[in-house]
Amino acid sequence: MEGNTLKRLPDSEFELMKIVWANPSPISTNQIMLQLELGKQWKPQTVLTLLTRMIERGFLRSERAGKERIYYPLITRDEYVAFESGSFMERFHQNSFVSLMNTLYEKSQISEKEMDELKKWLDGKE
Repeated sequence: MEGNTLKRLPDSEFELMKIVWANPSPISTNQIMLQLELGKQWKPQTVLTLLTRMIERGFLRSERAGKERIYYPLITRDEYVAFESGSFMERFHQNSFVSLMNTLYEKSQISEKEMDELKKWLDGKE
């Protein structure tokens, strides 16, 4: 996002971005509507409002294609995940990877197998 500061997406907008990222670019409003989870009974106007906000905030670019509006992502999924991960680490673990691992391990959210894989990965970084 050139010149803009990346900001966290609200959950509803993140759901739409996941659809945009998962498809070849560009994607139409109708394609987005068809791919929304069945449990989400969002009205088309709600989706259009969210997409407009995402354009205003610099996450999407839009143009007309005949009678349809199509959307292009302006930030990749990897860029956004890196931003969110960094924000999470700073807010909750003071940028300490050890703090994160301790939390996951103590809450049994990471298995011994995953710990072994992590160790192998870390050993490969030396």
